[in-house]
Amino acid sequence: MAWVAWDGLGCGHSVRHGIIPALHVHGSCFGETAMWKSLLAGVVLCAAVMGQAQDRDTKVRNDKKLLEASEHWIYNDLPKGLREARRLNKPLLIVFRCIPCEACHEFDEQVVERDPAVRHVLDQFVCVRIPQGNHLDLSQFQFDYDMSFAVMYLHHDGTILGRFGTRTGQSNEHEDMHLQGFAESMTRAVALHRDIDQHRAALAAKKGPPSPVPYPEEFPSLKGRYSDRLDYEANTARSCVHCHQIREAQRLVYRSRGEPLPDRLMFPWPGLSVIGLKADPKTAATIAAVEPGSIGAQAGIRPGDKLLAMNGQPLVSVADAQWVLDQSGDTATIDVELQRGDQNLHVTLNLPSGWRRTANIDWRATSWDLRRMAFGGMKLDPLGDAERAKLKLPQGKTALLVRHVGEYGEHARAKQAGIQKGDVVVSYDGRTDLLTESQMLAYGMQRKQPGDKVEIGILHNGQRKTVTITLQ
Repeated sequence: MAWVAWDGLGCGHSVRHGIIPALHVHGSCFGETAMWKSLLAGVVLCAAVMGQAQDRDTKVRNDKKLLEASEHWIYNDLPKGLREARRLNKPLLIVFRCIPCEACHEFDEQVVERDPAVRHVLDQFVCVRIPQGNHLDLSQFQFDYDMSFAVMYLHHDGTILGRFGTRTGQSNEHEDMHLQGFAESMTRAVALHRDIDQHRAALAAKKGPPSPVPYPEEFPSLKGRYSDRLDYEANTARSCVHCHQIREAQRLVYRSRGEPLPDRLMFPWPGLSVIGLKADPKTAATIAAVEPGSIGAQAGIRPGDKLLAMNGQPLVSVADAQWVLDQSGDTATIDVELQRGDQNLHVTLNLPSGWRRTANIDWRATSWDLRRMAFGGMKLDPLGDAERAKLKLPQGKTALLVRHVGEYGEHARAKQAGIQKGDVVVSYDGRTDLLTESQMLAYGMQRKQPGDKVEIGILHNGQRKTVTITLQ
């Protein structure tokens, strides 16, 4: 029995980096019990994985049927949405959703079914659902491509009113997004639409620079693999350009040229935690907590402050604040307008050199491709203090637990080098000061090039050893 890599059905990375058994019969072994058992096991596993693919295709098709039958949603037809918005003089609400992805599934379902908490505000929009990245205008629609649920609000003339949708981890979506916060965000967007002439100049900065590649399917790494639309008849999920693939394709442009990834691509869409702030998800952008000594604390931001604007851009949500941060340079000053009680105040965020590099990117879907290139397919977690002490590893030095090792294809380089799940990485290319997976990924992607050989020091069953992997 041979094994072949299963090439991406999207955001479900256990499937995306999983396997399908390819059965090969050699000679006349049919009568051997072992071969029959092997064949049977392979067929069962193959059927199970193919069943997963079928389920994912069915999810997309069922979503299409549901939304096309709805009088409240326009399915996958942005031009029609713009025409309706002009006709009704309403703002446009566009939901970008990876249908097969389980993340944000509950939140998405509540929005689609128009939960009472948001129904009254949704009625003030023309609502469009986009289930694909295929032929997405990358100059107009710039948002956090690691999100499986993201919203952009538009005026019918194309002016961007704002964005909604943020994540800070893989499994804590309830701490980041809430229907009450979504309703408040929509209310702010409606107000901007109503007074569009007053805000048009400030809103211009919500549109980013033109993308050098106009549509995802035209990136070199995606060209020829995807068309400009979904195939609803067969291989539906596999015909979709998933949003995370856009970020991966952007990075591969640099990697293929042997150039280091810029910080903005390495650490995209910094969350408020980078400046020491945590927002209340039940609000559009009200601060719930401030980390002492952080950039936000030094600016004078306090719990309870409502963020209204950054650098003059009116904010409709935390995602809008992330947009301003994402567009900022290695050092920057950001003017923040906030409401404290019945007063409107202005404070200044001073972003020092390297501020973006404190972001944690290990939860991001796009980090799996970084792990392939920099680690040979390992996923690393910080080692707990008790385990550090047990292994006599000092604080302030590299100690990252190998949580997962890729099994097949390009994700198996670490395994082939001898690294196993449960090993502890204690050095990378001679460096022992890389304390997080994010820091180590950045070093591999910004200091090393494809084809470079990197020595990785590990503890295996308490014994130190050094292995070498070739970066991709």
